[in-house]
Amino acid sequence: MATPRTVAFHTLGCKLNYSETSALARLFESSGYLPVKFEEEADIYVLNTCSVTEQADRECRKIVRQAMRRQPGAFVVVTGCYAQLKPQEIAEIPGVDLVLGAGEKFRILDYVDDLSKSTSKGMVRAGEVRDVNTFTASFSFGDRTRSFLKVQDGCDYKCSFCTIPQARGASRSDTLESAVANARQIGQMGTREIVLTGVNLGDFGNGTAVIEGERPRKEALFADLVTELDKVEEISRFRISSIEPNLLTDEIIAFVAESHRFMPHFHLPLQSGNDKQLRDMRRRYRRDLYVERVATIKKHMPHACIGCDVIVGVPGETEADFLETYEFIQNLNVSYLHVFTYSERANTPAAEMPGIVPVEERRRRNQALRGLSEMKRRTFYQQHLGNTRPVLFEHHRDASLLSGFTDNYVKIEIPVEAGMINEIKPVSLKKLSLDGEVVIAGGSSS
Repeated sequence: MATPRTVAFHTLGCKLNYSETSALARLFESSGYLPVKFEEEADIYVLNTCSVTEQADRECRKIVRQAMRRQPGAFVVVTGCYAQLKPQEIAEIPGVDLVLGAGEKFRILDYVDDLSKSTSKGMVRAGEVRDVNTFTASFSFGDRTRSFLKVQDGCDYKCSFCTIPQARGASRSDTLESAVANARQIGQMGTREIVLTGVNLGDFGNGTAVIEGERPRKEALFADLVTELDKVEEISRFRISSIEPNLLTDEIIAFVAESHRFMPHFHLPLQSGNDKQLRDMRRRYRRDLYVERVATIKKHMPHACIGCDVIVGVPGETEADFLETYEFIQNLNVSYLHVFTYSERANTPAAEMPGIVPVEERRRRNQALRGLSEMKRRTFYQQHLGNTRPVLFEHHRDASLLSGFTDNYVKIEIPVEAGMINEIKPVSLKKLSLDGEVVIAGGSSS
């Protein structure tokens, strides 16, 4: 019997990429390939890339070099957002054999089965992104106690700093029936928590049939998605990974507040706390709406965790603008920040805007907001000390400990107990760790 060919995967970027990498791995497995860890020798290496920042581009090059050092004769495939945006640039990286764009990614087996390193060097298969109009469902499985379930892809928004529409195409979605079936399958495979993912998740349903009712088209469709998923008994927990504040409706917030499966945890991209910057970024909301969304969440769920994305150093951001953003967030009842440093991206309006912020200044602003995020997280954690909350237990890098997250996304550590991995148990939140990154919890109870 012939030894199966081996394949290894590496993912850069977002939860959506992780869900798609898992789907690609299952395609290879179903065709007789043997998946191995990326740190091992493999016949084929697949790198699923991100291109949100210049650092992601450099990371791609580094990973390709590592694969080639490990197995010089391996076949190297690069796909993902970077591959769609700069296919020729990637094809010129020494060792890269095949570059697949957004429309070709899930047809990867059509390209690799009969290709060899000598005949395929630098081959590019990346069509025009405007022609990408199909949705391929995917979800991650096997590496966590939770799964990332992709229900939406692409984006119709035109934010001035963003290349995602160029990399992933127009907004498109799974059907309700397919999303529910995938969630049920994930639950039957033993996973307890699903994180819903997409490029613009609140736009779910764009391009599908409108469900009858009085509500606006897109509101109705995402609201119906969470309503139907809430009925999936095989899953204990759902989280909404990230949703635009203008698409997070009162209806959705109220539903999550009453749900036993959707967790009191929201991630709302902010990007700037300055209305001038929001206009320049071409965001579809202003500060007042963001304040209103946060207040509505806290009204229904005072214990809810709210995270937000912020970008610093976008062209035109003055020191006064940044200080306004800092003060705005400081006074906002949010729990943590994801802070990004702006980097110029080709073919975006922001790249042509005046008022370039020096790189060192961008980094300084980034560090200032990261410090604010640490204070916000510590304050949020302290508010819940003395409470008992349900935790989904996971492995910890220290074998003497377990880790996990409460329903409202407080990260905890607890002394190891047998048989607790992938179980949900109530624990008492005792005290903060010295660095404030986790809460030390008391023993679990049935």
